[in-house]
Amino acid sequence: MANLAFLFPGQGSQYVGMGLDFYEADASVRDLFQSAEQATGLPLTRLCFSGPMEELTQTVNLQPAITLINLCIYRALKGAGVTPQAVCGHSLGEYSALYAAGVLSAADTLAAVRERGRLMQREAQKHPGAMAAVIGLTPEKLAGLVRPLAPEGPIALANFNTPEQVVISGSPEMVARAGNRAKAEGARVIPLKVSGAWHSPLMEGANLDFAAFLAKLEFQAPHLPLYLNATARPEDDPERLRQAMGRQLTSPVRWADLIFNLQAAGVDTWVEVGPKNVLTGLVKKILPQEPAENFYNVENRESLERFLKGF
Repeated sequence: MANLAFLFPGQGSQYVGMGLDFYEADASVRDLFQSAEQATGLPLTRLCFSGPMEELTQTVNLQPAITLINLCIYRALKGAGVTPQAVCGHSLGEYSALYAAGVLSAADTLAAVRERGRLMQREAQKHPGAMAAVIGLTPEKLAGLVRPLAPEGPIALANFNTPEQVVISGSPEMVARAGNRAKAEGARVIPLKVSGAWHSPLMEGANLDFAAFLAKLEFQAPHLPLYLNATARPEDDPERLRQAMGRQLTSPVRWADLIFNLQAAGVDTWVEVGPKNVLTGLVKKILPQEPAENFYNVENRESLERFLKGF
């Protein structure tokens, strides 16, 4: 019997038209869109289906938009009788996992990512930042290159995406300097198209405000294992979950360790629940020599049917 993990994507997986076929076919999805617009005050229906892309990709709009699509697809899977053995999400996607695990209501999940996006955009405007993917060095090697730079300016290892892909984040100058050090060691360095230095010290100014916002929301104990980015391990205490999410803006995403821990817990079937297949690609790089692993991406009705037939 397969052991499923649902993986929820975050920023970077968006496209205009995402979720449209679910919306057109299912009245409950249309109801969720309506309640999401009420919870966020944003024209999410127009943004998701008509864009324009430039407006959709503004952090303050994008975070609720992707989360809404993730929730719609999760509900479709749940309605088809599919229950995961564990859930997780990459950065922003962690909020979709909170909803799937029963920690937050749909309204509170969407309100939280709306506020998260607002605060992140605010900090990015105050403190312009950059991010770059470093490919070809171990995390330990890259940490050794970056650590000496930390006293000179804001720089952090933000996303541990695979054993050989780590994202650095910080001020443009410090990211460039760290990238040059990595290149000198033979790494490839790819600048990312982002509007801020996510998961870096430049987001510190948002932590207190966001923690105060989260204090107003009701956190429940998860009803299934929920693996966190910051620790790569499951957490079931509502208050510790609230605290972890309050610090998430400056905490690293330990994605590779999280996937290894899920595999060690018996997961052998990976279902990306949301737009595109970015996380599926990362998991395949983390577990490249595992023929027993099954990979699925559910982003529209066609891929849902394909998954249900193959599962």
